[in-house]
Amino acid sequence: MIELDEVDRALLREVRADATLATGELGRRLGLSQPAAWRRMKRLNEAGVLAGRRLVVDREALGFGVTVFLGVKLAMKGRVSLDEFERAASAIPEVQTIEHVLGLYDYRLRVVSRDLSDFERVLRRRIMTLPGAGDVEANVLLSEERLPGPI
Repeated sequence: MIELDEVDRALLREVRADATLATGELGRRLGLSQPAAWRRMKRLNEAGVLAGRRLVVDREALGFGVTVFLGVKLAMKGRVSLDEFERAASAIPEVQTIEHVLGLYDYRLRVVSRDLSDFERVLRRRIMTLPGAGDVEANVLLSEERLPGPI
């Protein structure tokens, strides 16, 4: 585990807001030289604090206006392997995330679709036909707030 100081935390906030910032710009924003900002970024990368950079795609701009979280309970745990379910779910383009969870459901899926009728098609033709899929509960995302900061 790495110890983070206030400058590290500020750097993480800046990078989280815009991962394309060059170390020179990061340094200017934080009152550091470019080499000092680079060293801190290198240290955070090597420690595994920064595990990669992502591009955020605006799903609505691409026509995917509905996001649904599905709780999926496997019907036959002994008959279908978890790997088989995960592999099949991963092949569905509308499934954005697959989370194996503990609780009422075995999996939590984040599914995007163009509209509710498109979601119904995905649910009936793809999700409900997954190996071992049993009970499914859907929660439609109304809004999403992002908290500032790395954690």
